Amino acid sequence: MPTVDYTLEDFSFIMTTNFESAYHLSQLAHPLLKASGTGSIVFLSSVCGVVSVSVGSIYSATKGAMNQLTKNLACEWAKDNIRSNSIAPYFIESPFTDHLLGNEKFHEEAIARTPLGRIGEPKEVSSLVAFLCLPAASYITGQTICVDGGFTVNGFLLPKA
Repeated sequence: MPTVDYTLEDFSFIMTTNFESAYHLSQLAHPLLKASGTGSIVFLSSVCGVVSVSVGSIYSATKGAMNQLTKNLACEWAKDNIRSNSIAPYFIESPFTDHLLGNEKFHEEAIARTPLGRIGEPKEVSSLVAFLCLPAASYITGQTICVDGGFTVNGFLLPKA
């Protein structure tokens, strides 16, 4: 949806759903994470919080805010041995994306913008979540990791000859 078409209610709903919920859940979880001695927060963001997309400015703003929260908590809560990271997927096959990827033209365009030439699979996100919670990732904090087949690092694609 174009930015000028959002209402105050749209803004409030999307901010509350996507950002405030994560923020407040982190606050509530802090004592438990601190007590664990090795806490790990993994936020689910989006590539929309890393690069500009043509629509969805409020959604993108919530994900950008989440990425910044990731950095702030990583620094603020490091003294409590709590790590904070964010995962930013592109299109991942799921019921949530079926309505978009079911459109053949949209699907082809998404793949054309992805260097690996395919849509991601849920296990490619969930395995990163699991890794970030393991002791093997104990020195990783404050990072936003894109799971996007190269979408966010891809430059302008010339049409195929």
